[in-house]
Amino acid sequence: MSSAPLLTAQSASDQQAEAAFKDWVHRLVKGTAELRAFEAGQIDAIMDPATGSAILAPEARAALQGHVVGGRKRPNVSGGSGRTKASRIAAAARAGTPNRLLAALPAKEYVRLLACLEVVKLTYGEVLYEPGEQMRHVYFPSDCLVSLLTVVDGHRALEVGLVGREGMVGARLALGIADSPIRALVQGTGTALKIGSARFLREFRRSPGLQRAVFHFTDALMNQVAQTAACNRFHVVEARLARWLLMTRERLPSGEFHLTHEFLADMLGVRRVGVTSAASALQRRNLIRYRRGTITIVDQQGLEAASCSCYQRVRVMGLRSSNS
Repeated sequence: MSSAPLLTAQSASDQQAEAAFKDWVHRLVKGTAELRAFEAGQIDAIMDPATGSAILAPEARAALQGHVVGGRKRPNVSGGSGRTKASRIAAAARAGTPNRLLAALPAKEYVRLLACLEVVKLTYGEVLYEPGEQMRHVYFPSDCLVSLLTVVDGHRALEVGLVGREGMVGARLALGIADSPIRALVQGTGTALKIGSARFLREFRRSPGLQRAVFHFTDALMNQVAQTAACNRFHVVEARLARWLLMTRERLPSGEFHLTHEFLADMLGVRRVGVTSAASALQRRNLIRYRRGTITIVDQQGLEAASCSCYQRVRVMGLRSSNS
């Protein structure tokens, strides 16, 4: 999703910004009932079909940002019912975000953070961090997937965690540590919201809701890493592959993934022949379909039955942490 219209709304004249924004929205959702309501002034936001995020009209953004800027209150610039309208728009915007960590924030804290976020596209194979490198940005995935890899002997890598729309990449910054211990590799192409590390830390220190959400996610991620380590040691490849596919499915909008056996072997820490054998076994049971590098989950419940207990354990711990 391009952020150009939103940037224009902040820097050009109000009339030019509104015209540019509406033209962009018209091209995005042309012909829908949502567009007609937006143009009639009946709603303050629409949903971006590419990311599932809420897109606010310039006047709605002004209503939200007009209450607290730099710690000082400013008069409402959108007219209408003032604080009540801003609260309603804030709640709608927060509910519209596909990232669950951000959606858990109090509405006012979410909107304040929203002004700092940039929508970016992350591409399969892109490396966000390398071990020992400074984490210059934090990412909140919307519909992409990031693998966390431990690198051994400078080149061999093993996946120890997955991050998708349930959390963030770069949570270690909240612990006061600026460098990455792992390689963060984009495994599924999609969009994310990005913020600079210094800006994130400023918002983190002033936002109790963000602190709670980040700590809860960090706890869930630590549990996932610990369970993955045990799984890689004690469970057979077929069950581990089923677990990995289910965890991936939870974090992506589709049950179809473009993955090679070589890539899966690296993720699971086994030889390629082991992944080929495990994938063939799952396919013979009509649980998945594999063709030309694309794996499709055919039977979700059957795949859960084929998985080891680690999948449900990690899932329950994650749900418990997010509801804390």
